[in-house]
Amino acid sequence: MTSQSLRRLNDAEHSATWDRFDAAFDFRPSLIDFPGIREPVPSVTWSLDALGDDPHSRRRDLLIDAVQDGLTACTPLGASLLILNWQHTCYALRPDLPPSDMFLPRVLEGRSREGWPLSPCPDGDYYIFLSEDLSLGSFGHPWENSLCLFGAPLLNEVADAVHRLLPTVLRRNGAPVT
Repeated sequence: MTSQSLRRLNDAEHSATWDRFDAAFDFRPSLIDFPGIREPVPSVTWSLDALGDDPHSRRRDLLIDAVQDGLTACTPLGASLLILNWQHTCYALRPDLPPSDMFLPRVLEGRSREGWPLSPCPDGDYYIFLSEDLSLGSFGHPWENSLCLFGAPLLNEVADAVHRLLPTVLRRNGAPVT
């Protein structure tokens, strides 16, 4: 890995990462059929409706901070997070390194922390954050308006904070909550 905190995945990495993600999660993009992935065990999927429509709301910022802090805490030193943006540029982020802005615009809408190219909250597209081994991460679904967090370390780190901000749980371990 390089000493850059953020780098674009090259074409081969991009294809290989999406292939791994598809195989592990059975990704099914759809405007009407939910969920968009086979949600792993353990996982919790929350409705994002409580955030409202304001992309700069305090509640949204707190959610982004909580998820980014959790992902950072769960990423070993020297390891990267894979950041997938469906049909767009994808990245590898080293959260243990200071931000590098060598190719990023100064202001990127929808992110709380400098150096992170996307927010875990979907904004018209699927936003996916994954550990290198795909054992934990987040899946933001733009049309269901939901956020799935998975992997015991990440859930242990952030589930309480997320639930305070997003009171409506849609699914646990892929099963609807009634």
